[in-house]
Amino acid sequence: MNSTLLVNIFRFIFLLAVQILIFNNMTFLGFVLPMPYILFIILYPVNGNKSGLLISSFLLGIIMDLFSNSGGIHAASCLVLAYYRPYIFKFSFGVSYEYQTIKLNDVLTPERFSFILLSVIIHHFTLFTLEAFQISFFLDILIRALLSTVFTVISCIIIIYLIKPTKR
Repeated sequence: MNSTLLVNIFRFIFLLAVQILIFNNMTFLGFVLPMPYILFIILYPVNGNKSGLLISSFLLGIIMDLFSNSGGIHAASCLVLAYYRPYIFKFSFGVSYEYQTIKLNDVLTPERFSFILLSVIIHHFTLFTLEAFQISFFLDILIRALLSTVFTVISCIIIIYLIKPTKR
């Protein structure tokens, strides 16, 4: 097994455990829930296997659904994020994406921040729209998605800096 696969397996288990044990038990104002488990999809290697990303994203979402009793909305949201991830990369990084020279766990730049922000927004809007499943709740979906996005982006950035490899 190569080290990239081991790092991804560890990241998958770590982020899922942190989400289930810590973040699922914490809500702000009764409806704002940070979801840093999607950091696995965000930090998946750029040149990694695309079908591996889709399969692991589905597994990540379905495990979250099992622990949240949410009926598949996490799995669907993770798959949507994994599917649109290359397009978000192209939008955020431009030509750098073409040459696959991107490392997301380096210093936070505007491009990296926009990539994380857009990824979280897409995931959250999909998740909360599927949860409400009615367009009449659009304002509620908008408020929950935006407030949860703020807390998720902050927690994702903190986790990235905590697990960032040290340079020697």
